[in-house]
Amino acid sequence: MKIIDLHDPRRVNRFPDSIEVLFSSGNFIQDDFKISRVELRLYNERIDDKLGVFSLITSFVETDKGSIEMIYDEGFRGEDSLLRATQFLTSNLGLSGLILRSVIALEEKLK
Repeated sequence: MKIIDLHDPRRVNRFPDSIEVLFSSGNFIQDDFKISRVELRLYNERIDDKLGVFSLITSFVETDKGSIEMIYDEGFRGEDSLLRATQFLTSNLGLSGLILRSVIALEEKLK
């Protein structure tokens, strides 16, 4: 089961402009969910002459019980928004929080 946990799922109804793989070894367990892959995905939505590109960054977590894609960040974040988000997430122990939040949301959707 693939869950898109966004107010408007059409925003991610295409291939992402860029993907950063954060985890792909498939041997991490969180609350009886075997996590096989964690990604941040960038969708460039619109360009403003003054503000630049509007970036939608989502988290994608794939487990043995399904996958979920959720909003991680969005806004006019400038160049390299995905790389900066990835660096922030990995350098501040945010990966475990991201996985936990995704598993909780996935559990709720599977009920």
